[in-house]
Amino acid sequence: MEFKRRIIEMAKFVLPVYNVWDGRAFLLAVGDFKSGDFNVMTIGWGSMGRMWSKPYVAVVIRPTRYTYGFMEKYDNFTVSLLPDSFKDILTYCGTYSGRDVDKIKETGLTPIKSNKVSSPGFDEAELIIECKKIYFDDYKPSNFLKASIHSKYPLKDYHRLYYGEIIEVNGIKAYIGK
Repeated sequence: MEFKRRIIEMAKFVLPVYNVWDGRAFLLAVGDFKSGDFNVMTIGWGSMGRMWSKPYVAVVIRPTRYTYGFMEKYDNFTVSLLPDSFKDILTYCGTYSGRDVDKIKETGLTPIKSNKVSSPGFDEAELIIECKKIYFDDYKPSNFLKASIHSKYPLKDYHRLYYGEIIEVNGIKAYIGK
């Protein structure tokens, strides 16, 4: 199933950021499509906006995740938004590790070459955002101002935060504003 995605200028890119992170999940891909050295995982936490005069996507990865090694090795990543009908596939990609299974083979997803970065997007996506990493930092538990946040880390495997400058956006008409 191929969507009629097109390049979207940042000035015309429209995405209800809070709603998309609250009710849906993205597929994060990082690595090198050409060599096949990449991994994919579902992410439900993150943010988008403007920082340092650049449009960005921020993602968080625990150091225990297989994807973490790819994020450390490569300078770019993509986030792809799949239609709601792919919820089972997103659940699978967030539940199983690429260390143990071939998620692409098991899900039937179709990785595709990105235009500006080495990490792949997915043919099934209605939106693909290509990013180049511009910043990272590790979450520090001493900086959590709300005690309940600690419950998200029973293994003390605090996330690393990555900011990626949005280099290109490809999406269907629904993500193009006036």
